[in-house]
Amino acid sequence: MKSAVVVFPGSNCDRDAARALERLTGKPVSMAWHKDATLPDGLDLVVLPGGFSYGDYLRSGAMSAKAPIMRAVIDHAARGGLVLGICNGFQVLTETRLLPGALLRNAGLRFACKDAPLAVVNGNTPFTRAYRETRQTEIPIAHGDGRFTADEDALERLEGEGRVVFRYLDNPNGSARDIAGIINERGNVMGMMPHPERASDPELGRTGGSAVFQSLVEAA
Repeated sequence: MKSAVVVFPGSNCDRDAARALERLTGKPVSMAWHKDATLPDGLDLVVLPGGFSYGDYLRSGAMSAKAPIMRAVIDHAARGGLVLGICNGFQVLTETRLLPGALLRNAGLRFACKDAPLAVVNGNTPFTRAYRETRQTEIPIAHGDGRFTADEDALERLEGEGRVVFRYLDNPNGSARDIAGIINERGNVMGMMPHPERASDPELGRTGGSAVFQSLVEAA
């Protein structure tokens, strides 16, 4: 699998995501700078990592959505390439409209940083197929703007089309319908607020997120 991680000013989980992928694939991961106009050739996967790109000015992910590299990411998704947005990356995906809805300030206006128990709602996606034998996992969260929202029609479509992928079991941020992760209609773009790259290394005693990356390797 050939993959790239996009680096924005303020990204702080880019190297973690690259390391998680390199651990599984044994291949180097390209780091794509936000001002680049193109992505490396022949990519299977692009990851938009967590962090606080551009200091979360205006809205979280709003400025990154206008970065030159995002035109190439959008084109990659249109060709059927895999795109994973984690935390801030999920926010960027909603700002570019690659995914519906928006991520708002957490209920209670408090930053949420904890291990979050999750239900794996859909184990038949390129991002979750390695979870087929386990319907629950635990992945850390760390965000202040993670409350997923969408209008009722959009929520009904997400539910009816099986596009809700992860659901919080304790809803730490007030997300509509406990939603923690969704995919697009085509099934090749996923956004999730929890950080699977922070729970992918057996040496650190956390592996609840490793199946996300294993799924991507299998899909590619």
